[in-house]
Amino acid sequence: MVEQGRVCFVCLGNICRSPLAEGIFLDLLERRGLHDLFEVDSCGTGSWHIGERPDPRALAVAEKNGVRLPSRGRQFARGDDERFDLFVVMDSSNHQNVIAMGATEGKVRMMRSFDASGATNPSCALDVPDPYFGGPEGFDEVFEMLRRACEGLLDDLLAGPPSDPDADRS
Repeated sequence: MVEQGRVCFVCLGNICRSPLAEGIFLDLLERRGLHDLFEVDSCGTGSWHIGERPDPRALAVAEKNGVRLPSRGRQFARGDDERFDLFVVMDSSNHQNVIAMGATEGKVRMMRSFDASGATNPSCALDVPDPYFGGPEGFDEVFEMLRRACEGLLDDLLAGPPSDPDADRS
């Protein structure tokens, strides 16, 4: 079991996917009585939404599912690589961008690589789709993807050193 882990969820603007993942993960920690084991945050690779609350549709789907979204938008900063043990990114673009911005490549993982239902389907894309330009139903779909992946992430972290299921996919 981990003594303390520092996890940062990353998307493009930090108002949809990454704050949802952060809130879901914090909720899982609270429900399992593990809130003292992890430092959790989220950020974006872009600067458009610094200081903003999450998108109203993200807030609505979180509230509907009993999850609180505590953060405000912020952009990845160089010091984050020293602060966090793991960056969980929402898509391949975020993966490339966060490494280009200074994250150690070995600390960066795709969010859906922790989703056991996706891991059994080799054609499953690892990207979490960005619901920003769609309607509320896209936020419902993304919430469920993130919930499954956050459960897998927590189980993986509690089991020991991170494995890399991405390495098995060709």
